[in-house]
Amino acid sequence: MMLLSRPRRRLAITARRLARNVRATVLIEMAFAIPFLVLVGFAGLEIANLALTHTRISQIGLNTADNASRIAAGSNLSLPPIREIDINELFIGAEKQADALDFKRHGRIILSSLERNKDGGQWIHWQRCYGDLAVSSAYGAQGTGKTGTSFPGMGLKGKEVTAAAGTAVMFVEISYDYQPLLYGKWLGARRISTTAAFNIREPRDLDGPKDGDGVYNPSPAATKSAC
Repeated sequence: MMLLSRPRRRLAITARRLARNVRATVLIEMAFAIPFLVLVGFAGLEIANLALTHTRISQIGLNTADNASRIAAGSNLSLPPIREIDINELFIGAEKQADALDFKRHGRIILSSLERNKDGGQWIHWQRCYGDLAVSSAYGAQGTGKTGTSFPGMGLKGKEVTAAAGTAVMFVEISYDYQPLLYGKWLGARRISTTAAFNIREPRDLDGPKDGDGVYNPSPAATKSAC
C-alpha cells in the first residue's frame, strides 16, 4: 500500500471529517428555503389584502345605498325632497369609509334613483356619480326607461330590482381598480365591482323641481355630482 505524504494525509483526514460533519446542513437548507418562504408569505399577504378590499368595497356600496334611502330633509308640512348637498354628503361619507384606498382616484360610485314612470314601467329618474374612474352604469344612464315598459329594472338579467309605485329604490354601482401591495404583475389588473339597493325608508318628493331632474338644489347651491 502506498504511503501518503504528511500533507496529503492531513488533507484526506480533513475531507473525511467534512464528509461526516452535518452541523451546517440546516443552514444550507434554510438558505435555499428562505427565498421561497418569503415569496409565498408575501403572496399570501397580497391575496388577503385583495379579499379585504373586496369586503370593504362591498360594505361601501351597502352603506351608500342605505344612507341614500334614509335621506329625509324637510318639514312635516311637505314631502321631504332630496338635494344635491345630501348626495354630496353621501359621497363624502363613502370617501371617509374608503380611507387609505385612494378611492376617488381609482374608484367610481354611481347612485341611481330607480322609480316607476307614468306608463308603469321602470325608470332611472336621476343619477349621480363620484370618483375619477371612467366607468358608466351597466344598466343605463339617467332617463333610461322614462316612457314605456321595456326597461326591466336594474341588476342581474332575470333578477332585476324594480321599484313599486309611489316609491324609489336607491341603486348603487361601485367599481374600483385594486391597488396591489407587491404582486401587481403577478395578479394582473383587478377591477372590483359590486352593487347594492335599498328602498327609500320614508315617502319622498319624487317629482323634483320643474326645471330639472328629481334632485333639488336650493340656495346656496351645491355642486352637482353629475355623471
